[in-house]
Amino acid sequence: MIHTASWAQLAQMSLEPGGTPPDQFSTLCHEAVGRSSAALIELSHGIHAEPELAFQEHRAASRVADLLEREGFRVTRGVAELPTALVAEYGTGELTVGLCAEYDALPEVGHACGHNIIAASSVGAALALATVADPLDLRIKLIGTPAEETGGGKVLMLERGVFDDVAFAMMVHPAPHETVAMPTLAIAELQVTYRGKEAHAAAAPDRGVNAADALTIAQVAIGLARQHLEKGQMVHGIVTHGGAAPNIVPATTTAVYYLRAPDSESLARLETRIQACFQAGSIGTGCTYETTELSPVYTELQPDQWLVQAYRSAITGLGRTPLSPHQEQQLTAGSTDMGNVSQALPAIHPTIAIDCGEAVNHQPEFTAACASPSADQAVLDGASALALTAVAAATDAVQRAALLAAQAERGPISAVVPASAAGGAA
Repeated sequence: MIHTASWAQLAQMSLEPGGTPPDQFSTLCHEAVGRSSAALIELSHGIHAEPELAFQEHRAASRVADLLEREGFRVTRGVAELPTALVAEYGTGELTVGLCAEYDALPEVGHACGHNIIAASSVGAALALATVADPLDLRIKLIGTPAEETGGGKVLMLERGVFDDVAFAMMVHPAPHETVAMPTLAIAELQVTYRGKEAHAAAAPDRGVNAADALTIAQVAIGLARQHLEKGQMVHGIVTHGGAAPNIVPATTTAVYYLRAPDSESLARLETRIQACFQAGSIGTGCTYETTELSPVYTELQPDQWLVQAYRSAITGLGRTPLSPHQEQQLTAGSTDMGNVSQALPAIHPTIAIDCGEAVNHQPEFTAACASPSADQAVLDGASALALTAVAAATDAVQRAALLAAQAERGPISAVVPASAAGGAA
């Protein structure tokens, strides 16, 4: 169970303004992470050993929920009409911190993005903050967010009210580099389907309408368009169905494309251009086509600068050296549904370095690194850094007041975030 601070310890503590947490609270958080280290590493390894895809993370979600329930958290499973989403709460304070725990894996390569580390570090931060929740007048809300790799779990949870009572949200992501506010890209995930007509490919090809040709035309058009894309725009995709047999003119083909851009406005312009490429395939072959949004649009990250600096101070104090802001801006980024959270309320999404050699995220070698001693240390350091950042916000009188005032002013996020056209448990 959670070891809360003793009355003697509490009597010596004061909520002094300042960007750094008081030493007493720092010590209590460090001690809490240390006491929980075995359980946190076991959680990380357990999730890593049994990778589950988006909206199918039943074992991972249960591991997170069971651990926090044992530690006295009030756990609600299956929130937001998502079977593998959860909320675990502790304390009744005025200021609510949201800690996002991802736990979905990738097809074929498993936890090659280290979401096992994300889940365990957020759980560790929640356990640490629970020990000081009363004196800091804090409420801790661990939010188990499924389907980050595809499906937009956080977007759906935003829309369905899970973040309405959260003043600020945080998580930390493993990577080859240590960063505090690395930019990410907005992303749209589209499926295009072409429909033609079957025919014998040798005996009666003239009777067929070739859906594979339609997809080829679209691919060529996209390839040629790349020369003229705006700075930071990207397009990449795979064919998910190319036909049934070589001697049958393909009647149906499908492909999935990811469109990325530095911001949502640029992404909208890119989508218009790529939709024209899809249309070209239809016009050139006589096939019909349709496009489907497979996941809610992820927006670019907009990290809160006060929290960024507080986290930088915390992680540096743990002996890690994050890249400078200038160096961060030079990195090629991915995308995350935490971007949508950061557009709605103060949030950060730093990365924590693990020893992965030459490997990068989404490679099998990175999967292996995410269950290494370096990854285990990242779990503990990430938990401590997140906890200390929350303590800094709670103990800085000006920042605390600003967070509460902003929360009161924006009201329920779910009332203003538009419902997604895609996403949800599948």
